[in-house]
Amino acid sequence: MSSVKGKFLFFVEDVYEDLELWYPKLRLIEAGAEVVVAGTKSGALYSGKHSYPCTSDAALSDMKEKDFTGLVIPGGFAPDKLRRLDKVKELTREFMNAGKLVAHICHAGWIPASAGICKGFRMTSTLGIKDDLVNAGAIWVDEPVVVDRNMVSSRRPDDLPWFMRGIFEFLGKN
Repeated sequence: MSSVKGKFLFFVEDVYEDLELWYPKLRLIEAGAEVVVAGTKSGALYSGKHSYPCTSDAALSDMKEKDFTGLVIPGGFAPDKLRRLDKVKELTREFMNAGKLVAHICHAGWIPASAGICKGFRMTSTLGIKDDLVNAGAIWVDEPVVVDRNMVSSRRPDDLPWFMRGIFEFLGKN
């Protein structure tokens, strides 16, 4: 079992992929980390694709990269809504520029693409957004997990065990 110190930011919005939020959140907590789930409003209730609820711990507008060890972005269709928010793109760029973890799975790659941080990175995603990532400058590969510098990416819920291994691998080196 990996031991992780630090505080991790998760983004949430309606229609998030339930497993892609809860599995990494619980694994990080189990490993000793603190997790903050931020949505457009603090204390708001969000519904996952499969109707599992998540209440946000904080408002995105109050989040600062300097307060966190890394960023984990769950997929689903929530990233399509979130990538339209300047604060989400700004935070994502700040984590990347600070060399901190930027982890995304499935459709969550939309956020790094919209934040303009994909160019030259090897990454993966659901096949449905492959073209978006390639057009954003990514080198797309079809693998369960890709760790390239401080970016960790995975394709879909079935890849969650590999996604977490990639996250723990990155954190173990830093």
